[in-house]
Amino acid sequence: MPDITRGVRAFTIGTAISRVLGLIRESVFAYLFGAGMTTDAFNAAFRIPNLFRDLFAETALSAAFIPALTSAKQKGKEQQNLLASNVFNILVIVVGITVALGIIFSPYIVKVIAFGFGAVPNKLNLTACLTTVIFPFLLFIAFAAWAMGYLNTEQEFFIPSLAPAFFNVLSIATPIILYAYLVNRGIEPIFGMGIGVTLGGLMQFLIQIPRLYNKGFRYRLYINFKDPGFKKIIPLFIPVAMGLAASRINVTVDIFLISLLAERSMTWLNYAFRIMHLPLGLFGIAVGTVALPTISKYVVQGKHAEAKTTLFDSLKFVFFLTISSAAIIAFLSHPITRLIYERGMFTRVDTDATKIALILYIIGIPFVAGVRNVAALFYAYKDSKTPMYASFVAVGVNVILNLVLMRIIGFRAFPLSTTISSFLNLAILFYFLPRKVGKFRLLPLVKYFVLLGIAACAAGLAAMVINDFLVNAIGLAFVNQLLNLLISGIIALVIFYSLCLILGLGEAKDFLKRLVKR
Repeated sequence: MPDITRGVRAFTIGTAISRVLGLIRESVFAYLFGAGMTTDAFNAAFRIPNLFRDLFAETALSAAFIPALTSAKQKGKEQQNLLASNVFNILVIVVGITVALGIIFSPYIVKVIAFGFGAVPNKLNLTACLTTVIFPFLLFIAFAAWAMGYLNTEQEFFIPSLAPAFFNVLSIATPIILYAYLVNRGIEPIFGMGIGVTLGGLMQFLIQIPRLYNKGFRYRLYINFKDPGFKKIIPLFIPVAMGLAASRINVTVDIFLISLLAERSMTWLNYAFRIMHLPLGLFGIAVGTVALPTISKYVVQGKHAEAKTTLFDSLKFVFFLTISSAAIIAFLSHPITRLIYERGMFTRVDTDATKIALILYIIGIPFVAGVRNVAALFYAYKDSKTPMYASFVAVGVNVILNLVLMRIIGFRAFPLSTTISSFLNLAILFYFLPRKVGKFRLLPLVKYFVLLGIAACAAGLAAMVINDFLVNAIGLAFVNQLLNLLISGIIALVIFYSLCLILGLGEAKDFLKRLVKR
């Protein structure tokens, strides 16, 4: 898997820059606005266009677009560019109409989705106004995902993974620049965040255009819903879209239910979710994103044994990366949350609540990453129905768990249910996997997973003890906190790697060589 590892390394470096800037954005957000009515309103408003994001911008588009574009590439550059241009132009029409309708009907959408906000004066109106400002973000992020799909097909992963960094830069700078301006004019300063994410989405697309040109893309004014290449995309896209529709319904139900809980619940979950996305983006999404075009290429070439080998190698790789990072972050959840958020309007109470949500989210990272990788193989074989059915079941279980558990443990129910449903989704995909790759032995992979978990938990526990010792020794100044976490994290990684070797996980040495090899 040397080609995948090189791609993962490039993707991870770009994503690392983007995710760190994303955490800085959230830190600025927490400092300026803390946790309260306005942050709940912004997070709900931002989630509404994001209901369509996986559909038009990332998961469904990539799952259908990349395998079809890989096939078109075999016929020559002109066919590849014609298909890519056709998809882009259709996105302009379909997503453009969706955005226009979303802006027009945002007050009514918010009244349904965030029903519980009606109990707080002006909260629904603020959410609706923010939704109107943020909705164009969907169009720009769809363009960015289309560009990413084209570049990934060309085995270019660094620029697409770095592009969100420019989104984060504008998301950070805009609210800071506009804060005093908006306050002086009697406008709620949270609108600076809304403007920032919209401008950031546009920049995430624009930054990829030079690389598209360098890779040979030439735009064509071509719209044809009956184009043979486009017709190959639709049978892949529709089942993925239906599966995502189920998950988006789940998100919609979550927003509705969370809006009924105590104020700040939605904000705490959002802050935890942002930290959780650091290891998911760095490792889980990285491996799945790189594996899809590679497995698609093997399937097109009829190299089915290579496709199977690539899948299981990528699964071991992603488990190695995500189990270790998830365990260490879980054990260091309190100092991490405190370092990133606890200043300005963000209090110690907010830290404690966010930390709990983070732990419950983070333990599900290996399952989420595993789903993305196993689903990539189904998509490569142009089977998007099986992942759709798995998604339906997982979403149904998630909604039921939320309804039951929220009465008992409040906002904690939502990250816990997400983790449980992610495990179920992965289990269902594994059940149907032999239909694609033939018989395989699952027990060695389960044993590998468990041993990684043991090594990671031991390393995480050591990191927590070391961090507590350093805090008592040198205090809680920002630089000291950062230094404590770096020292604790590095020692934990060394312990994890050493324990992997002691437990007989020889893959650890191989994966480390791949990651550092030029």
